Amino acid sequence: MAALLAIAGALGWGVGDFLGGIASRRLAVLTVLVVSQAVGLVGVYVWVVLTGDAFPGFGELLPAAAGGVAALVGLAALYRGFALGAMGIVAPISAASPIVPLAIDAAHGEVPSAVQWLGVALVLTGIVVLSWESSHDGRARIAAGAGLAVVAALAFGLFFVGIDAGSDESAAWAVAAARTASVPVAVLAALVTATPLLTPRRLFPLVAAVGVFDTGANVFVAAATTLGAVGIVAVLSSLYPLVTVVLAWLVLGERLGTPKRVGGAVALAGAAFVAAG
Repeated sequence: MAALLAIAGALGWGVGDFLGGIASRRLAVLTVLVVSQAVGLVGVYVWVVLTGDAFPGFGELLPAAAGGVAALVGLAALYRGFALGAMGIVAPISAASPIVPLAIDAAHGEVPSAVQWLGVALVLTGIVVLSWESSHDGRARIAAGAGLAVVAALAFGLFFVGIDAGSDESAAWAVAAARTASVPVAVLAALVTATPLLTPRRLFPLVAAVGVFDTGANVFVAAATTLGAVGIVAVLSSLYPLVTVVLAWLVLGERLGTPKRVGGAVALAGAAFVAAG
């Protein structure tokens, strides 16, 4: 079940990131973040009410809140990277985030099996292949926005660790804490930089959809961490770039050459090993 929830999270993040990338090419990144995060905040508190979970306490939710701020930083870097470079290149680099929770798991003695390590290696290899593009002279090079994608990867890794720690008592409250912490930070950053917080009516459905998919993914991933090791959940949910890459190919006409197809296939094969292990 943990594997299925993690993959559902990957689907949600993949769609949300694609929509967020589109929105960030038309609006300021902070505008997209504030509006989408606010929409998600409303949705997650509806989920809290429906679950009926008791409030765990501020101390128990602090890791999740910190993870929410880290995720906000990651999204800001990711969307800015999308605005500078190709989604099909930037998204896969950001998916190296499982390195952080895997290291934390190892430190606590939760070491993946040999089959799962093989799967992790295949997933990360596939991501690396997806992250390279060819220049006009035929040589491979790192794409524009790659540095921001690395920042996003580290930030998302910290999110996994925080949401896992905060979900021990209640996954619903952990996601609520993460989003409650991130929204004020996004609003403050927008005010400091004089970024407009109003979204044109014609673009609001697009930005709102970003919040819906992102929050839904957070819910799935938080639930998954209560059923399985956070490192493994992070690896499976890191498949979200495949969704973003395919959507960018279908909708935007971005190139999806043979290397990227191979990279995607390798990553999916790795996910199968991780889930089977």
